[in-house]
Amino acid sequence: MDDMLLTVMAYDRYVAIWHPLYYSVLMNPRFCIFLVLASFCVSLLDSQLHNLFVFQFTYIKQVEISGFCCAPAQILHLDCSDTVAKSLLTYLVAALFGFLPISGILLSYCKITSSILQITSSGGKSKASSTCGAHLSVVCLFYGTAVGMYLESVVFHSFKEGKVASVMYTVVTPMLNPFIYNLRNKDIKATIRKLYSGRL
Repeated sequence: MDDMLLTVMAYDRYVAIWHPLYYSVLMNPRFCIFLVLASFCVSLLDSQLHNLFVFQFTYIKQVEISGFCCAPAQILHLDCSDTVAKSLLTYLVAALFGFLPISGILLSYCKITSSILQITSSGGKSKASSTCGAHLSVVCLFYGTAVGMYLESVVFHSFKEGKVASVMYTVVTPMLNPFIYNLRNKDIKATIRKLYSGRL
């Protein structure tokens, strides 16, 4: 669900920069609720497709998955039957549900970048860039740990590193979201400066 919400937030940033005068009209509360519900429904569909694959298992090995969360690739290793078709379908679903959100984010940021390049004042460029900076850092953190976790689970099968990657992906990234987005808040910046200088 996080990748879908990040896509919705990229669209929000796109509307805020490309259509600032129409932002409140385009991103009204009803449409925002629709986007969040659509993200939830697509994520639910994705999880149910993975559940459908698991329910097709004929025999399951007695293996404990040592991780914080179960990646689809790890679950496929539990099946004793031929998993080539299931692996292919799982990776196809993962590619589809992974490709669509990241392509939406990339498309939004291509439009945002072209809009920022057209701004003539340095203050306007700085404000537009700072608006997107927090979201872009969360996107990089989320997709970096997600790709690392999935590649590690498919290639290396190291349980200790898998735990670290899965904790980064499922706990640390969502926990850092409010902090990263609040870095633009002047009160938060002042408190961090005081804390860093030892005056707090």
